Amino acid sequence: MKIMISLFLGLFISFDSLAFTDDSTSGIFTSFDKTKIYYETHGQGKPVLFIHGFTSTGDSWKKSVIYHELLKQNYKIILVDLRGNGKSDRPHIAEAYAGNAEAKDLMGLMKHLKIKSYEAMGYSRGSIILARLLVNDPHLTKAILGGIGMDFTNPFWPRRILFWHALAGDTIAESLMPMIKRIEDQGLDRTAQSLIQKEQPSTSKELLMKVQIPVLCISGDEDFDNGNAKELAQLFSKGVYKTVPGKHGGTSGTQAYADEVMKFIGAIGARTGDLNR
Repeated sequence: MKIMISLFLGLFISFDSLAFTDDSTSGIFTSFDKTKIYYETHGQGKPVLFIHGFTSTGDSWKKSVIYHELLKQNYKIILVDLRGNGKSDRPHIAEAYAGNAEAKDLMGLMKHLKIKSYEAMGYSRGSIILARLLVNDPHLTKAILGGIGMDFTNPFWPRRILFWHALAGDTIAESLMPMIKRIEDQGLDRTAQSLIQKEQPSTSKELLMKVQIPVLCISGDEDFDNGNAKELAQLFSKGVYKTVPGKHGGTSGTQAYADEVMKFIGAIGARTGDLNR
């Protein structure tokens, strides 16, 4: 009898351990120009790529409701530190950030992970990089552009140019001093952050109008930092516009934001063909 009990307990412990196996992975991907890109994957199932914003890292998403909700719904989440950020390389030459380098990194990573189709969500500057995937990567099936409006479609966007020169020390902008202080206080690479802004890509309205996959443009109702998100949604043939309570910072972490994203990708409830634009 004691032998039988021991065998039963052994099997129970074995199955219990399998049920709680950590399926997270992390690694370094060597991109097209030998730049090292840090990434993590969490969960199993349908893949969703998360793209962080300016001066953030992939880790920033772990504080958001949407990250935890998707894991509960058995999605596979891919987190990345874009070049110049976090645990990825931080080149100090402008050419390293030019020519859609960040989008090339992400497409290369998806290939490296053997992911043939995926959905992606960007926030703020992450949405600007995601826009390049929208027009260049046929493996992308749905996209969420968070915290962004039309302004990035202008290759001479004054806000981007101001950020670039202020971070490079070429000019003094009192309005940006809190941001610069935060970058310095957090030990971020100011030179890399300046070059990221210098070479930040723009995507024309004409190219965005050719996108055929569903795109959700979502922003806080007090978020006016990067232009009009509703106008951006109207560029897409399958564009959806949603607004939730919040300002630019922090909105992507809220329950309201998560609820709208979950509905859009089909994780909660069934979507109809009536796209709200």
